[in-house]
Amino acid sequence: MISKRIVIKFPTKLVDQPIIYKLVKEFDLVFNILRARVTPKEEGELVIELKGEEDNYAGAMKYLKDLGITIQLLSQDIMRDEERCTHCGACITICPTGALYMEKQTMLVIFDAEKCNACELCVPGCPPRAMKVKF
Repeated sequence: MISKRIVIKFPTKLVDQPIIYKLVKEFDLVFNILRARVTPKEEGELVIELKGEEDNYAGAMKYLKDLGITIQLLSQDIMRDEERCTHCGACITICPTGALYMEKQTMLVIFDAEKCNACELCVPGCPPRAMKVKF
């Protein structure tokens, strides 16, 4: 069983299609929508967590790509500019998932992309603007 967080972008022509339903029905995947921006007749974007057997997941990714849907791992799109980060800790108090936390021995702010759900609360809350969300 695998679990991956991905960002999927739907072209305009597919926004009204039951894509996620097919991932459940045909590929036996469990999904959790972490964030959604879908507008009829416009491009759609979902941040979802998918769980299931590895072969089913691979088949689902091929299905999505064949439809023309852009897929990216969530961890590839959430980043911190290490040169800008001052490790002030302002982001820690607003991160709802614990993806940003302070390591007690070094007093450095650590970013765990696996825990991040791309809520973007850290972006405006970071005084030196070190947190970036790119989709």
